[in-house]
Amino acid sequence: MSEIRKIDAENVRQHVDAVLDGCEQVFEKFFLAKFIGLSFAYLPEEFADADKELCRLSFEVNEILKNPQGTLHGGIIATVMDISMGHLLRKTLGPGITIEMKTQYLRSVANGIATVEGRFIKKGRSIVFMESCLFGDDGKLAATTTATFKLLD
Repeated sequence: MSEIRKIDAENVRQHVDAVLDGCEQVFEKFFLAKFIGLSFAYLPEEFADADKELCRLSFEVNEILKNPQGTLHGGIIATVMDISMGHLLRKTLGPGITIEMKTQYLRSVANGIATVEGRFIKKGRSIVFMESCLFGDDGKLAATTTATFKLLD
């Protein structure tokens, strides 16, 4: 039988209070991004090579993001992958919405810093195909997502 892990309620309250104090409903600073603890990087910084544009997110895998089995929750994984693609889309082509997304979970992530990289597969006039990969602290691929986005007018 596995050990029972506890969430420190006071730490969670302090975390939520800090997130509420620092969030805005804008890209990179919205509540969910702050709650998860996402840091954002866009590479290359000036997007000189359009084929290699990517949005890289990183965050610490902590107890409040884990499922009862002690690993990063699949819903959190799907969320951060969607964010990586959506933020890249917004920064390069403008606003869009996710119209479909498929996530494949390849291995669990229990601790350390997770890294997510969102990139383009194909850019159309109104429909964009993207992918995102999540890597564990060990650098191994843990999940992959493909998605279709609709650009907004």
